Amino acid sequence: MTATEPARRAGQVLEPPPAAPIQAGRKRRSPTRPSPLLWLFVLPALLLYVVFFVGPTLFALQYSITDWDGISPSFGYVGTANYTELFTDDTIFRRALGNNLRFVLVVVVLQTVLSLLFAMLLVRNTRGSILLRALFFFPTILSSVSVAFVWSFVYDPNGGLLQEIGVPGPAQGWLGSEDTALYALAVTQVWFHTGQMLVVFVAGLQAIPAELYEAAELEGASGWQSFRHVTWPLVAPATAIVLAYTTIQSFKAFDLVFAMTQGGPNYSTEILATLIYNTAFVNFRFGYAAAESVVFMVLVGLVAWLQRRALRVEREA
Repeated sequence: MTATEPARRAGQVLEPPPAAPIQAGRKRRSPTRPSPLLWLFVLPALLLYVVFFVGPTLFALQYSITDWDGISPSFGYVGTANYTELFTDDTIFRRALGNNLRFVLVVVVLQTVLSLLFAMLLVRNTRGSILLRALFFFPTILSSVSVAFVWSFVYDPNGGLLQEIGVPGPAQGWLGSEDTALYALAVTQVWFHTGQMLVVFVAGLQAIPAELYEAAELEGASGWQSFRHVTWPLVAPATAIVLAYTTIQSFKAFDLVFAMTQGGPNYSTEILATLIYNTAFVNFRFGYAAAESVVFMVLVGLVAWLQRRALRVEREA
């Protein structure tokens, strides 16, 4: 029997022993406060971010208000003249912007729908599903130039694959017609990256608890209702990743477009990335190209923000 047991039996309340006094001059550190040394681990990534993103962005903003030709050691400041010309007099820029927006819209819709559909069909980890996932993912590991050469042969009007299997097309070829060239490039882009987005959706679908589908089935929900009220809300994080990544890929599809059409015919496949290249390295108007780059950066950020807002509203609804 301990010394405290008689006191407990008598109903007495024992007070806890007094806390040891804190020695003067010693500060108690909060257990949740990170050590300043942890910033050393962030420093390399932060340094790379500043050197390769923040720095070039600031230089682009500076050069966008100059008439620098990219060669001369000096240049003059022209204020907002480059931006004024861009939005008022440059018809090629407006056409490239329209082409880019249409290209992004077609690729984002087709690639998102197809990758989600294939992911739902191949979500189970069977041997067949794993093999098909690998086959769908295979084009992603190829270089853009390789894909461009393969699909240039597919679209070739003189003995190309589509002609050999009897698919009708324009006399000048799918890439030679102003009406079809941009959409032919969009199909190539979708084929190129659908497998990559499929893997993202598979990961998102496999994270959904199976009990939710069982509960929906017991409630008598149809396949569409299960998708609408279970799959779609819970796969929204993966959808946000797919939309953002697909949008950025579509905006900067320079290598694929340049290797297949170089912006032709008659600027029908000119996008902002190829236009900036031609402005800077063909016409030697680096200041004007910098202004185009700034508008390009703002546009991509705006589209990505609108996508996130739309998904957030959808999830809250």
